[in-house]
Amino acid sequence: MKQGMIRDSFGRHLNYLRISVTDRCNLNCLYCRRWDFSEYFPSSEILSYEEMLRVVRVGARLGINKVRVTGGEPFVRKDVDYFLEQLVRIDGIKDVSVTTNGVFLGEHLEKLRAAGIKRLNISLDSLKSDKYRLITGRDVFDRVWNNIMAAVGAGFEPVKVNVVVMRDTNDDEISDFAALTLKLPIHVRFIEYMPSSRYHLDQSRQMLTPDIMARVEKHGSLVPDGGRRGSAPAEMFRFEGAKGKVGFISPISAHFCSSCNRLRLTADGKLRPCLFSDCFVDVKAPLRSGMTDSDIETILKLAAIKKPKGLVDDTNGAMMPGVMSAIGG
Repeated sequence: MKQGMIRDSFGRHLNYLRISVTDRCNLNCLYCRRWDFSEYFPSSEILSYEEMLRVVRVGARLGINKVRVTGGEPFVRKDVDYFLEQLVRIDGIKDVSVTTNGVFLGEHLEKLRAAGIKRLNISLDSLKSDKYRLITGRDVFDRVWNNIMAAVGAGFEPVKVNVVVMRDTNDDEISDFAALTLKLPIHVRFIEYMPSSRYHLDQSRQMLTPDIMARVEKHGSLVPDGGRRGSAPAEMFRFEGAKGKVGFISPISAHFCSSCNRLRLTADGKLRPCLFSDCFVDVKAPLRSGMTDSDIETILKLAAIKKPKGLVDDTNGAMMPGVMSAIGG
């Protein structure tokens, strides 16, 4: 085992860093933002790419080997392709993936492939253009769908389509989303809606995995596909003979805290040990005050120590996540 490997107080090895490169987004989704666009972080408060890369390099020496780049929407930030190229080259980083809303994905596919990135997570909460516009505030469904198909055609594997399920909003499309996996080699992952501490839908719209799964199984029996692998949040299944897979992410009804291996670096320089906790450790000020890499290692380890055992315990007070676009949730 690598000396100095990051472990939290409960023995979990933290080898996965999610990086929010920006809190800005070109969509305005019901469950994520719906706030005044003037409330974005000032540009001076956003970490530079060089600062983010330094954190990753230090983290890689402590056993971090997996990085997911998210936002906001990562492709709204200038020169994000450069950042991704540099990220992939860091010694010790074995897996780099991207989460995106897909609007600008098409124009970046060639550079992503050239950088060696193969895995994509794409948010898509409706297969109907009018409802997509209602949920996201933008009339760009056709563009996103075409970019998803382009990613599949370009050989990205896997292409994961993330669906946040909301009762009386898009739950009537659960069956249609599941049916996509019969003919397309994609992973459709249904995610339980998580209330935010600041902006959220009526909680009556929350729909939990057992109800979601019951509607998916209208197409036939689901065959377990390895269950939940390691620290992966999704429990995976497939229909007999299907080209793709169906997954369920259940942060409310069956949370996966016991195997969580993540730290989150926000765009404004906070290391968050848990999405559901208000706890964080500032890394921006140390980065900008001349601290050594050894000091940054200490900060990473401190963030790990602050990681709570689960959703509800004495260390996190059962907090709900803040605005998702500012956290990279």
